Parts: sequence; structure tokens; C-alpha cells
Amino acid sequence: MKRIFIIIFLLLSLVATIIWFNLPKITPYYIQLTKPRIGLNLDIQPQVQKEAHFVGSSKCIECHEEEHTQWKHSMHSKIIQDIGENPDAVVADFSKLPKNADFTLAQAVYTVGSKFKQRYMIPAKINGKEDFRLGNYQWNVQTKKWQDFKPYKYWYHDAYPHDNKQFPTSNTCDGCHFTGFMATGKRVEPAISCEACHGPASNHVKDPKSKMFKASLSDPIRTNEVCFQCHMRNRDKRMETEHKRGKDLWMDAKDYPDGYVPGKPLISYKLPAPFALGAETKEFWANGAAKKNRTQGNEYIHDRMYQHGITCINCHNPHKLSNTAQKPEGNDACMKCHALGSIIGPHQDTLEQHTHHKADSKGSLCIECHMPKTAKHTDESPFTVRSHLFSFTYPAQTKAYGMPPETNACYACHKDKTLGSLQNNLQAWGRLEWEKLELPSLNKK
Repeated sequence: MKRIFIIIFLLLSLVATIIWFNLPKITPYYIQLTKPRIGLNLDIQPQVQKEAHFVGSSKCIECHEEEHTQWKHSMHSKIIQDIGENPDAVVADFSKLPKNADFTLAQAVYTVGSKFKQRYMIPAKINGKEDFRLGNYQWNVQTKKWQDFKPYKYWYHDAYPHDNKQFPTSNTCDGCHFTGFMATGKRVEPAISCEACHGPASNHVKDPKSKMFKASLSDPIRTNEVCFQCHMRNRDKRMETEHKRGKDLWMDAKDYPDGYVPGKPLISYKLPAPFALGAETKEFWANGAAKKNRTQGNEYIHDRMYQHGITCINCHNPHKLSNTAQKPEGNDACMKCHALGSIIGPHQDTLEQHTHHKADSKGSLCIECHMPKTAKHTDESPFTVRSHLFSFTYPAQTKAYGMPPETNACYACHKDKTLGSLQNNLQAWGRLEWEKLELPSLNKK
């Protein structure tokens, strides 16, 4: 009997050892290649907030003036703007609006976006309800041109109607772009304001000692989910299986976690858009990097930093604005953990030894190699959205997966070189990890 137990123990030890040494290979894709799982099913929303209602950011400024002032200068505060209250919010040249546009500036009530693109919300009665729709053209801020906009091309749902006039913003935009809409179905306040991240504040306004949800004091999973509620492309849980994805359900499916409030488990309200290594989709390249904006969460759940509890707000400050990403300039955000010579940092003594570029050059910025720009805000925009996989995209991978050459870390700067020569340069530097590239599409039998 003892011999049997010893054999079982040795076998289990062997299996555990194999799993342990293969974890680095398994974990990056485990979550999406198995049943999608964002986090624990634990509701940590403060009890006092469960009976509270939304009051708007004007109530927050009375005590939190500094935070409110900082937020007012961020992109979050400008994602939706009331044209009547702020005509200067319109950045498009309406004198060049194409003749077949199905809207005019006079009809538009809200702008959507301002930095990269801008769309326009038009009042509409859809399916018997007063709602809004988007115009069939959007202004590309980067190219300074109007371009065709069909919502069904930009959202996952293959059952959405092709006619913009039958496509309500309440199913797509409003959940993330209007504070309070996700939780209540009411447009409490345009844009992403305090309560979108901290939850309804009525009880806190009455009694400042009553708790609000505060991401910086929460566990890492719930903290990241505050950002993931919008910065993660999703599948509505009601459309979880293929046989449910029919045209009769298109008015029910939402492109945001309908009913979610910060502190609650996000997995109860949405599933991340599926991805399988080697398969290109509307949202992802075949290596897992994002093709579209607002996919940071989809990528980040692959990464070991996510597994070890590093949160979005460890790098991004949602209240302060020094740049679009609301993060420290240069390498400061990375080097505070990955210092030169540290256990989890570059093992070289100098930055030049690690990057093979001059220390004060673009090539020595961590994000240029580890967060290449792989995604766009529109089909006609340049690549401006950085990957959050935090993995180096090699020229050979770009070629193997049929990705645009601009999406790998080298070609983005060295467009005068071929992918082959760039790959040879990397291998000449002698890094072991570069010699162990796994390229499934090249290794088929």
C-alpha cells in the first residue's frame, strides 16, 4: 500500500513540475483559449452604494475641486459634449460634409470624441423609443477628412442593421460614453465623469463618511475591471452561444456591460471578445495584438503583469493629464519596477546595452519595442493605439501572421529596411528569447 502512495506522489510531483516550468508558455493565452474568466465572482461594492443613485460631477466639485479640475482637462471629460452648451466642441469642417450625408450640423445634439475622430449623435425614434443614432459620416481628426461610417462595421454584432437610422446609440455608445447609463439606462451626465469609476454618490454627498468605491484601495481584479468595463471589447453574455446570435435579438444585445457598477464582478455582465492564437478576427491580429482601439483589457489579461496584480492605475493616473495616455513621460512608468540590473529589469548595466540604441533616442523608449502601435481608431487612420500585450512583436512574426509591417517594433521606425534584414539584426544581438520564437503558421506539418 505504501508503495502505491509513493508512486502516486511521485507521479503527481512530476506533473506539477511539468506544469510549473511550462506556465510561462501557458498563461499568456490561457484565459482566452479556455472559458473566458476575468476575475473572481466577488461583489465588493460598498453596501451603502447599493441603495444610492447618481448625482452628477457638479456635486463632487464641492469637496473634490482639485480632482475635478484635473479631470476636466482629460479626454474622459470630452468624450461626449453637448453642442448646444459648447459649440466649439465641433472639430469637423461641415462645409465639406458629403452630399449623401444623412444628417446636418443643425440636427446634431452631441459630439462623440475629439482627439482622433468625431461622430455626431442625432435624435431618432427607433423601435418606438426616443433615442439617438449616429450620422453616416465621421470626421477623421488625423486626416482632416470626412469618411464613411457604418456602425455595423465597427462593432462585433453581425445581426445589427446596416441602416444607421435603425441603429440606436443606446445599444452601443451610451453605456461607456454617458455616466450612469450603464447602470440605470439613463443618460445622467455626458462623458465619463466621477461616478463612472467610483459608483453612484448620493449617499456619499449626504454623508461624506459613507464609503465610495475607490479603485486604488481595492483588490487588483476589481481595480482593473473599472477600466475594463469600457477598455475591453466584449460579447454580451446573452449572446454567449452561436445559436443565440439571431436578428431577433439585436435590440437586446449591448456592446457594454449592461447593469455593471464599479465594485461588482465584471464577468457577471460581459465576456471578453474571443481570440485564438493564429486566427485573425475583426478585433485582433493573429498574434493576439489589437486591431482596434478600446481593446487594452483584452490584451492585458494575457500578460503576466495582470496575473501578478499590476493594475492600470499603476501606470495611468485617471485624474492627472500630462499626455493622452495620462501616464508619466519617457521610461519613468516602466523603470520604477524594471530598473536596470534588477531581478525583473534589463540585466544590462546601461540602457544602450539593452536596447542597442542611443539612450536619449526613440529606440530606447520601453514602449517603442514592448508596446508597438498595432491598432487604429478608424480604418483610414494611421496606427496610433499601442498594444498592451507587453511582448516584443518580431519582424518574423509580422510576416508569418500576415500583419502590416508597421505593427512590429522595428519596422515602425526603420521603414527603409526589409523585414528579413531587421530579423537578422535581432538575431545577431544574440538574445536567447529571440531564438525561441514560436510561429505556429510557419510550423505546420
